[in-house]
This record gives sequence, C-alpha cells and structure tokens, in this order.
Amino acid sequence: MVFVLVYVDDIIVTGPSPSACQQIITRLSSLFPIKDLGPLHYFLGIEVKRSSQGIYISQTKYILDLLKKAHMDGAKPCATPLSTSKLDHSSPLLDNAVTYRSLVGALQYLTWTRPDLSFAVNLVCQYMHSPRHSHFQAVKRIFRYLKGSIDLGLWFPKCSSSPSITAFSDADWAGCPLDRKSTGGFCIFLGSSLISWSAKKQPTVARSSTEAEYRSLANTAAELTWICKLLVDLAYQSPSIPHLWCDNVSALSLAKNPLCHARTKHVELDYHYIREKVLAREVSVHYICTQQQVADICTKALAKDRFHSLRNKLSLRSPPLSLRGDIKDTYVNETVS
Repeated sequence: MVFVLVYVDDIIVTGPSPSACQQIITRLSSLFPIKDLGPLHYFLGIEVKRSSQGIYISQTKYILDLLKKAHMDGAKPCATPLSTSKLDHSSPLLDNAVTYRSLVGALQYLTWTRPDLSFAVNLVCQYMHSPRHSHFQAVKRIFRYLKGSIDLGLWFPKCSSSPSITAFSDADWAGCPLDRKSTGGFCIFLGSSLISWSAKKQPTVARSSTEAEYRSLANTAAELTWICKLLVDLAYQSPSIPHLWCDNVSALSLAKNPLCHARTKHVELDYHYIREKVLAREVSVHYICTQQQVADICTKALAKDRFHSLRNKLSLRSPPLSLRGDIKDTYVNETVS
C-alpha cells in the first residue's frame, strides 16, 4: 500500500515499503518530468524533522519570514496571542486595509502547525472587510506572541500500540459583543498526538449555552466521523469507540436522549446528528470539568497561566534536543518524496 499526496505540482509519496514508494516515483518520472528530493523535510512551507522517537513538524522559517514582512522581527515578545480584555470596536477605521488583510491572510496558513493561534487568527479574520486600529493592534500582538514562540511545533511520538481517538468540544456562548454569536472549537487526538482542531464562529445566534455547546458537539462528531473513515482508508482500525469530552452537562443529556424536548425545538435538525452517532455507538460522549477542557484554548482569550497549561496539552513543543538546529538554516524547495 502506497499513499500519494498531491498539491498542484508538489507530491509526497509514503508507505510501509520503501521499495514500493520508489517504484511509484520511478513510474511517475517516466510520465512526467519530476525531481526526487529524497526524504521529506520541507513541504509547502512546513518543516519536517524525524528521529527514532517520532516526527516533528513546524513552520519556523515561515514565521521568521512573516515577522520580517510585518517589520516586527525586533518586536518585544508577549506571553499570549490575545489580551483577556474585550476587543475595542470603537476605534477609527484603518485608512489602508491592504496590509491588515495581507498579514491576517498569511497568519491563516500558520495555523496548520500552530493550534494555539486558532482562536486569535479566527477573531482577527472577522474584521477583514473594515478593520479598525484596535484590530490591527490585535494582529500586532499575535506577531509579538510569535516572536517569543518561534520554534514551537507539533510533536508526533512513535506509538508502540494502537492509539485510541479522543476529542474535546467546547463553545463560548454569545462571546462576540457585536452579533452575540458563539464560538465553537474542538481538539481531536490520536493517542497523545493532536491531529485535528478548529475555532469557528457559529452561523446563528444560540439562545442558551446548552444550544451553543450542543452545536459544537455535532460539528466535532462530524469531524470525528470523517477522521475515522480516513483512518479506515489508511488501513487503521481504532481499538475503541472515539471518546468525545464536553464540559456542559445539559448538552450531554441532550445528545444522549433520543426524545426531542420542547425546549429544544428551535435547534436545527442538522445538529441532532450527534444523537444518531451516540445511538449507533459510533461516538461515546462524556463530561469533563472546565479546568481540564483542552478545547477551551480554541474558543476564548485566556490568561497566561491557563493558556500555557492548555498549550502544553496540544503536543506543541520546541523540537527535541536530537532534532534541534539553527532556526535560521536555509531550506530547500518543496520535496517530492
């Protein structure tokens, strides 16, 4: 079995058999002019480092280039990407929003390896059409946070046994002061490795915290379903039913109860998707206290200690000693295998 990941003209070929991978590359080279750059170490701006203990991916060079583009390579670092104070929306509009849109657009790509930025980047993206000076200050704070955490990346340790799938779902009810919409977020782990995450404003206003959390549960269940199907295609079978953790008792009761209570008639039918998954025993939902809710980092701005505590649970870390090098090394262009 060989897997081929294609993005335009950049290709990754991988599989359990090196000879089979090489055979695919040889066959491709007979049809198209390609260049084999050897073992994967740089792909679409994402750096990949390997050791006998696992794989480490980061975007260190991308961050350095981004800081230079924003003229903030000499900025003073800060501990969190957002202030716990509510964002001010009364400041004057920016005269020229081109720079704002360019920087925020570049930050979006950085969230591929930096889940700790998901909520902050999602927040500043909401004001692309008419950014204000206060919004630009929030973007600058994100860059200051990046300055102090340049070398952070995702660590995927090697597993000796088949890891199970665990998900955390959370929502910040009516967190936006402008439209009172809630922000939902989730973090999904395969063993101890974070493999999927999201921070996204919900499309409609929730009338209660239960509704906001219930919607987030449904979205997380949909992502879990897709991941499980993808893992089956990769010939991997999870040893147990995926566990979905939520810190709202009412939302859990609603997910487990097949009866639709009168008080939830206003909830769209699409969000009852989670009930079907629970009844089919494809997802198991459980309560977790707020202090242990990992997805909290994807739904709101947090104080320094709380933010760093949750960040440590996301498999985000500096590269292991065996993989460390000069972060200003020159990297080659995209690799083919």
